[in-house]
Amino acid sequence: MKTSWGKPVHIIRFCRTLLIVLTVAVCTVAAEDLETLRKKAEAGDGVAQYNLGLMCEKGTGLAEDKVEAAKWYRKAAEQGDANAQVALGLMYFGASGVPLDYAEAVKWFRSAAEQGHAKAQNNLGGMYFSGRGVPQDDAEAVKWFRKAAEQGHAKVQYNLGVIYEMGRGVAGDDVAAYAWYSAAAASGHNNARKNRDRIKGKLTPSELEKGEAMAREIFERIEKEKAAEAPSF
Repeated sequence: MKTSWGKPVHIIRFCRTLLIVLTVAVCTVAAEDLETLRKKAEAGDGVAQYNLGLMCEKGTGLAEDKVEAAKWYRKAAEQGDANAQVALGLMYFGASGVPLDYAEAVKWFRSAAEQGHAKAQNNLGGMYFSGRGVPQDDAEAVKWFRKAAEQGHAKVQYNLGVIYEMGRGVAGDDVAAYAWYSAAAASGHNNARKNRDRIKGKLTPSELEKGEAMAREIFERIEKEKAAEAPSF
């Protein structure tokens, strides 16, 4: 079912906020001696390198230094640390500590995305959606957004709802839009709830039933995946 534009949809603002910035995690080395951490990083410990980069970037426990942060993120990223790869990609995206370079940002987002990092998958999708660092490709953007959304990321689920309602990179489909809005709304996403309730009024009873069934299937897939990944004791 094609979208009819009545009330404005909350369009994804990719131009300035297309990327999900890594949540500044509580540093896991707060109680650890900085010198010990530095020695571990210099010895090649990837986790220590990432944490030292995070401390340098945020100015936690030492002077803020974006260039030094990028140096340590790179060392960890080159060892395959997905968090460091996303952090380094964001620095290239925002010209923080390194020159602005969208292609380099894409390179690091892709490395983390291929490891299953949900935020990297969203960021890579955003780069394809906006055509930064890669040729603009709506279908490729949707592919990466879907991977992140299937991991339960509410913001990306909302984005997919908007994309299905817009019919960009996919056929316009209000039923699918309703399902993804519902999935995001279940995690507390307010705009998703508003869009779900708005689009609900455009669906026939049969379409609404399909949308609700699709939303349940999404939820069940995500919960099944979480259960499979949970450690067993």
